[in-house]
Amino acid sequence: MNRILIIQTAFLGDVILATPVISELKRLYPTAEIDVLVKKGNESLLKNNPNIHYLVTFDKGVGKFIAIRSLIRQFRARKYDLAINLHRFGSSGLMTVLSGAKLKYGFKKNPFSFLYSKKFDHSMEGGLHEVERNLSIIKEFGAEEKKRPELFPSNQHFKNIEQYVGGNFFCFAPASVWFTKQLPKEKWVELIQHKSKEGKLYLLGGNEDVALCDEIIQTAGISNAFNLAGKLNLLESAALMSKAKRNFVNDSGPLHLASAMNAPVTVFFCSTIPGFGFGPLSDDSIVTETSLKLDCRPCGLHGHKACPKGHFDCGKSMVVSN
Repeated sequence: MNRILIIQTAFLGDVILATPVISELKRLYPTAEIDVLVKKGNESLLKNNPNIHYLVTFDKGVGKFIAIRSLIRQFRARKYDLAINLHRFGSSGLMTVLSGAKLKYGFKKNPFSFLYSKKFDHSMEGGLHEVERNLSIIKEFGAEEKKRPELFPSNQHFKNIEQYVGGNFFCFAPASVWFTKQLPKEKWVELIQHKSKEGKLYLLGGNEDVALCDEIIQTAGISNAFNLAGKLNLLESAALMSKAKRNFVNDSGPLHLASAMNAPVTVFFCSTIPGFGFGPLSDDSIVTETSLKLDCRPCGLHGHKACPKGHFDCGKSMVVSN
């Protein structure tokens, strides 16, 4: 194969979990040009990835269908031998079908999969990790069944976080897009109070998480916790997490940053469960869940904006300071 297109226009964690497909295809076809399409805003994750020839962004800001038409024209001009769609929504399926690629592979769940050359199961049953589900699409080419995702912070990214490195330190990522995936604030307060005796504490997140991190630190009332939310980009955060004594995260994007850097990590699963296939892949991984037998858990794959039952016992009952 000479040219391959990989499409993953979902969330940042999904992009990270697509990187084993990129690296495996490059291993199998070392001279191939591998292009990757991601949603605008996620492209920085794949910066410096040596396996990518060209990184393309899907910018809905210019108008969804305008962007799709423009991308289809680009794809057809590239004359791909293979297009692989790892996303399960309609827009990505449409672009795959109209890409002009000789072979079009993707998951059966996509509404346009009936027009693919080959379509594959994407089941949340059976204990497969999302990485394994993704790699199953290229199994016929000789791909490994499971491989850790990878990111490539540059020397400059590591230099930018040098000021925070030294002695024992811990990283915490308390936010999530979904409320029921997020460990309650009082639990984060309890956790950082407990860990404050062991080293410096850094709270990570985006600009939208600054207030939450400030509130946790202020409520905890400790002097060695620092709010880095909005101050580090994604690859700088990944670089810092790789140097931490331990990282504490929700079932959310930072979990996959830790996996990609093989960083020690403890993951809190509130309304979701590791059985969905999005658990940690670091060698040193701890999964923490409620000990309560809740008949309402899991209440969904992606979480909710509020607990459907109104009690959020899956988060409030979590033991975090062992």
